[in-house]
Amino acid sequence: MSLSVTAAPGARRFEDCAPKSLSNLPAAALYQLAVARGEGDIAKEGPLVVRTGEHTGRSAQDKFIVRHPEVEDKIWWDANKAMSADAFDRLYADMLDYAAGRDLFMQDLAGGADETYGIKVRAFTEYAWHGLFIQHLLVRPPLDARPSVSGEGAPDFTIVALPGFAADPQIHGCRSKTVIAVDFVRRIVLIGGTSYAGEMKKSVFTILNYLLPEKDVMPMHCSVNVGDAQDPAIFFGLSGTGKTTLSADPNRTLIGDDEHGWGPNGLFNFEGGCYAKMIRLSPSAEPEIYATTRRFGTVLENVVMDPETRELDLDDASLAENSRGAYPIHYIPNASLTGVATHPKNIIMLTCDAFGVMPPIARLTPAQAMYMFLSGYTAKVAGTEKGLGNDPEATFSTCFGAPFMPRHPSEYGRLLGKLIDRHGVSCWLVSTGWTGGPHGVGKRMPIKETRALLTAARNGSLNAAPMR
Repeated sequence: MSLSVTAAPGARRFEDCAPKSLSNLPAAALYQLAVARGEGDIAKEGPLVVRTGEHTGRSAQDKFIVRHPEVEDKIWWDANKAMSADAFDRLYADMLDYAAGRDLFMQDLAGGADETYGIKVRAFTEYAWHGLFIQHLLVRPPLDARPSVSGEGAPDFTIVALPGFAADPQIHGCRSKTVIAVDFVRRIVLIGGTSYAGEMKKSVFTILNYLLPEKDVMPMHCSVNVGDAQDPAIFFGLSGTGKTTLSADPNRTLIGDDEHGWGPNGLFNFEGGCYAKMIRLSPSAEPEIYATTRRFGTVLENVVMDPETRELDLDDASLAENSRGAYPIHYIPNASLTGVATHPKNIIMLTCDAFGVMPPIARLTPAQAMYMFLSGYTAKVAGTEKGLGNDPEATFSTCFGAPFMPRHPSEYGRLLGKLIDRHGVSCWLVSTGWTGGPHGVGKRMPIKETRALLTAARNGSLNAAPMR
């Protein structure tokens, strides 16, 4: 994607804080530095275990979009908080002052496996493990194809993550010491006051959600897999609804587990890795994901580890209900290394119904699918955002991803409706929530049964089944 990049405010640059020795380091070097700097520990069989402290999920209330005349009429301000350009200038200057006395890790990566629509992303991180995380989660171009620090082949967007920086609401126009500020005009994202690495990957998602609709490409909060019959399936859903688990199907090729685009060339992954929930991960129901917790390179956030034996306890939620694992997509044995697929045959909309009302599966007409997409009913699962309690919280998150949608939902809805009609896609609603009663009475839908229903939907066996 060809972008016109506006220079950052002021003459100083974050590049000045990133020595060449810490730029575009391979995973093993970042691993070694993370341990040497006391940022994490190596668990039995090799994964890196880190803690994110106060923030174990996204800080949705601390995310802002900078208000400029150029974007004023394009942003859905009812759901996005505004930050003034002057406040962003002060935040930029103060974060640069904070970084001046520290060495930053720099990674040159890409958002989007389709080179026609992807963007070049330069990430600066205060922590070595954050550098490893974003290297896993974004697309990794060959080292000789990455832009140079001197400015040749400059990035399209820059992301700066400084967990040790504390924002001041009175000065920086934010809500607390934590801030995620996205400037679409100056093409910079500033993240401060949180160690939760997921803020970086979701910032790239927000950027692509802003840019791609103007290119007639649908950005989606979804996972994608494909079978031998070249029958790609899209799984829409919020965090905790089963996108990662259900897309990691041993009988199908994984394209990606969380964020994709759908355009003229078909489907493409925005990422180069996966960010899976670890809590109570089952080696029998989710063997491919479970195996990543036994590999060198995987970054485990807030997973409990025995300090003596270095063994993991994935069932222990004492640090966080939202414990996570980040790993490159090739750690899943049957994952696609290209990140692209043809146009989908099926769309599955996942809802984690907390009240035991939704059926295990339902076939949807295109109109019903559009209704479900725009309403986005589900329940937020404990831990995926700061402030959630132990019980699921019913919500309507339009487009199954309102926190990451800068534009009005109608723009995404029109795009999706047009693509469903153009390619004759079958649509399904699948509940991964509770059956036999609401949360606390019934039980969570078994993964094995949900997989069987999805197989029947994809192979056509459900087409003749009576539905009401």
